[in-house]
Amino acid sequence: KASPIGAFLKNAWNKEPVIVVSCGLGILGVILPFVSPLTKYSAMMNQAVPFNYPVPVRDDGNMPDVPAHPSDKEGPNLEWLKKL
Repeated sequence: KASPIGAFLKNAWNKEPVIVVSCGLGILGVILPFVSPLTKYSAMMNQAVPFNYPVPVRDDGNMPDVPAHPSDKEGPNLEWLKKL
């Protein structure tokens, strides 16, 4: 015997196929971002890029705690990006 969900889908497809397709695409559109690898890598890239960019500071030689260049400080590890 067929399952109630299968019977419902068959009946709905026979009566209103456009609505069944649009509901299927809507459900797919909600689920797809959570299973997409693009979401994972875009989140990793967003973490690697600073939200506030450093403002250049005019070094008078009396600021030991300010790095001379933004790359002098320890930043995020981007080895995973090179391996793509």
